[in-house]
Amino acid sequence: MNEEQKSLLLNSSSCFSPPQGVKLSYGTAGFRADASLLPSTVYRVGILAALRSLKTGSVIGVMITASHNKVSDNGVKIADPNGGMLSQHWEPFADALANAPSPQHLLLLINEFVAKEGILMDGVSQAEVLLGRDTRPSGSALLEAARQGVTSIVGAVVKDMGILTTPQLHWMVRARNKGIKASEQDYFEQLSSSLRCLEDLIPTEKSKFDELIDKVVVDGSNGVGGVKLKGLGRLLNALVIEVRNSSEDGGVLNDGVGADYVQKEKLVPHGFGSEDAGMRCASLDGDADRLVYFIVQPESSGRIDLVDGDKILSLFALFIREQLSFLNENEGLKNCYPCRLGVVQTAYANGASTNYLKQLGLEVNFTPTGVKYLHEKAAEFDIGIYFEANGHGTVLFSESLIEWLEARTKEISSGSKASEAEKAALRLLAVSKLINQAVGDALSGLLLVEVILQHMGWSIHRWNELYHDLPSRQLKVKVADRNAVITANAETVVVSPPGLQEAINAETGKYPQGRCFVRPSGTEDVVRVYAEASTQEAAGTLANSVTKLVDQFLGLNSS
Repeated sequence: MNEEQKSLLLNSSSCFSPPQGVKLSYGTAGFRADASLLPSTVYRVGILAALRSLKTGSVIGVMITASHNKVSDNGVKIADPNGGMLSQHWEPFADALANAPSPQHLLLLINEFVAKEGILMDGVSQAEVLLGRDTRPSGSALLEAARQGVTSIVGAVVKDMGILTTPQLHWMVRARNKGIKASEQDYFEQLSSSLRCLEDLIPTEKSKFDELIDKVVVDGSNGVGGVKLKGLGRLLNALVIEVRNSSEDGGVLNDGVGADYVQKEKLVPHGFGSEDAGMRCASLDGDADRLVYFIVQPESSGRIDLVDGDKILSLFALFIREQLSFLNENEGLKNCYPCRLGVVQTAYANGASTNYLKQLGLEVNFTPTGVKYLHEKAAEFDIGIYFEANGHGTVLFSESLIEWLEARTKEISSGSKASEAEKAALRLLAVSKLINQAVGDALSGLLLVEVILQHMGWSIHRWNELYHDLPSRQLKVKVADRNAVITANAETVVVSPPGLQEAINAETGKYPQGRCFVRPSGTEDVVRVYAEASTQEAAGTLANSVTKLVDQFLGLNSS
């Protein structure tokens, strides 16, 4: 690092003092806290993004958002060259940067890290970082802090992409690094053209199965997703999207609205009521990377029937399995690709969904809780589908499968003369372009759900009847050190303290369809308890019993 670079870093970092007594950690959500605590952290993430760009020789993204958190919070996270999350190898460096107590410590950290990683800081090598933010009032100032962080590295340039959903920024980073046009309009056009292709391939006998099929009512969580969905909707033909709770409507972000609220509370969001009973309704979260559907119950209780991420995963898996069966069974396409389809869940997936997927003959895999684990496992398959119950997930296609589909569909007409195998290849290729390959995306996920329902000829009620969730209950136990509990097998088995898992097994065995696991929280000093059983009462009793076991083994108080 030359003297010019040292001077620039020392001068710029002196304007951003880290908050006293606060230690931040980079996790799945990046850094997230009350917005007033974040200027220094966001500035330093700007530095990290520029260094990451120099290291990889690729465009990197910085997204400023706190997703489903309250409006006074904010956060910041990195989009890596493939549009995915920051490499776990760099997370400790992110933590060290954020918590460096002074400009001098910061400079020392950077010097040591660039030397270890072999990052060339010669002022000639170029770095490029795309910046995006959601609609939070604190976003503008934090984006400026990120810009100053990026430009404190000589040779680094910034491109402000404006107000975006989180998945849009991830898509743009991936597109730029693949040499594809990456504006918001390009994103909209790719989604809308892929949707039209799938609409054109809907079997004619199913195209008008339900008078409500052409309309979906969407809760935008008073966030950025509602605005973007309105813009996207103008490019659509058959599908009508009615958006409520957009950021333009004056409501408070994530307050009584949004996918997180709907999924956890199982209540109608603000702006919905008994007059919407029977309609197909959906809800996005604050930055539009989560999606759940719901059915308003006809009585005025405010209750809903939730159609969550597990049901979305099941719908996608059913459709994709059908297309693969057409490819494998029909002789219309020679040398069929030996496609491996895999489904990835966490232990929090309802047991009924897992049983349904296995009954379909699908390979179901489990990972620890966290999108980074789900995404990494899904990427091992030719087609990997992952979703969390909270509505975050996507479908990943291998590059080799996409190349095969492109080669096989180049000469195919999508008209009525195409064989079922040819139509299936066209559909799968369109799905790979519609669904976001970088990260969970509520907008692309919504469009895929809608067109699959049309293809199947299903109402939301028919979809919701695929299986019935087992009753479940979640509790937590306060602990002094959550690391006292060590788990294995995708967090479903307790390894330490000894004897706890055996006690959990004995208790679980008392209940029909009983299933229970405990795991340390990733963010709080608590141990989380999840239980399922054949009735809600039994699930609650099992959860309470295991909570007492955890307290007994660890000598702690439950809450």
